[in-house]
Amino acid sequence: MMKNKNIKTTIGLLAIILIQFGCSKQLDLAPLSEVGDNGYYQNGEQIEEAVIAIYDGMQEIPLREFALTEMRSDNAESKNQEGDWAQFQSYTVEPTNLAVGSYWLANYNVIFRANKVIENLDVVESADDKAQFEGEALFARAMAHFNLVRAYGDVPLIDKVVIQTDEDYFSRVESSEVLAAIDADLASAATLLPASNSFGRATSGAANALLGKVRLTTKDYAGAKAALNEVTAYGLESNYRDVFYNEGNSEVIFAIRYSDDDANESQDFSYEMTALGVRAGLNYITADFTADLDTNELARKDVIYSPTNERECGKYLTQSSDNRLCGNDWIVIRYADVLLMRAEAIMGAADQTADQGAINSYNEVRQRAGMSLISAPDVLTKQALSEERRVELSYENHRFYDLVRFGYAQSVLTQHASNTGVNFSPTDLLLPIPQAEINVSNGKLTQNPGY
Repeated sequence: MMKNKNIKTTIGLLAIILIQFGCSKQLDLAPLSEVGDNGYYQNGEQIEEAVIAIYDGMQEIPLREFALTEMRSDNAESKNQEGDWAQFQSYTVEPTNLAVGSYWLANYNVIFRANKVIENLDVVESADDKAQFEGEALFARAMAHFNLVRAYGDVPLIDKVVIQTDEDYFSRVESSEVLAAIDADLASAATLLPASNSFGRATSGAANALLGKVRLTTKDYAGAKAALNEVTAYGLESNYRDVFYNEGNSEVIFAIRYSDDDANESQDFSYEMTALGVRAGLNYITADFTADLDTNELARKDVIYSPTNERECGKYLTQSSDNRLCGNDWIVIRYADVLLMRAEAIMGAADQTADQGAINSYNEVRQRAGMSLISAPDVLTKQALSEERRVELSYENHRFYDLVRFGYAQSVLTQHASNTGVNFSPTDLLLPIPQAEINVSNGKLTQNPGY
């Protein structure tokens, strides 16, 4: 196997993709097909550089994802309560919202980079390298499509490198078809990827973990359970805080990596989500979340809350000298999530379960947190599982989609909106298609209802 390069490496030629991507007037998913060609993809080393460029592109995804997820749930709100940020918590998101547009752009950029790798795999001589690179590209493509379909509903499904004349690819595809393609990509990736890899690069465990979540979303509970049962090479950290501040730990199944004080490899979501963002900070913890937190929550509470203010998140406190160049990694999926999803898969469409396997998975997460456990004849309920996910995975961008998947979004968010003096409607479950994309799509892209 070719020696893995450091994921933080800045890619020279392929970094041009991101520059041109950000300046393009065309559909963000299409017009980059010529970038990086001219005979560049000649051997396995260059393909690996292209693979690393995929991970480089991923760094853009979490920067404002919390606005699309946590701030649209009952978990978070904006401090300043104005401008684009206020739109998320008041359910008045506009198609011109910058965060909505940048999220679309970031995910299709990753899809483009992944397709570029897949298109050029034939130059890789090593069978092992070729399998790994293909698996990494399929994983990335699936993850980005999954982000998009959950956020926007029907979206263009891009399964190859497209050019400006491939207008058929610019149309929206039914979400069920997109999810089926995601499932197929992840199932293939799980067979191609190694069980272990450099931290920050995809593994078979990462593919199966994400596949489990996709199948829960499509209500394929048996398939979800089968995928999640394959995720065995991980375990819970004994200390909840270490999950976030001992980076590269054995609980993290896949994370997007960043470096402190590096203009190319840092992030600023830590600034916006913690006490550092005194004036412009976002992801301010709602009174609703605070009121619902069990009084016995001690181990997790000390991490969820900033030590200086219980209304501010404490999971991403930075150690950087420049507080807008933060190095906290973004955890996409970790083992505690898998354990709770496994319980969800076993419960299936029911409202409760006495299955000991589901209860054991739930109890394992609770035990680490020092919380009460379930023992016979008590059963695990869907509501208890939802509440446990809210606390354990708080401010990791899961809450909104958990509510949708559990079927609680309409009731919970309607009540939350009413408590805060705003209105929530069923059309708010999806974000608007970015207006800039509609404008350049030659009529191929249509807007979601309600916008």
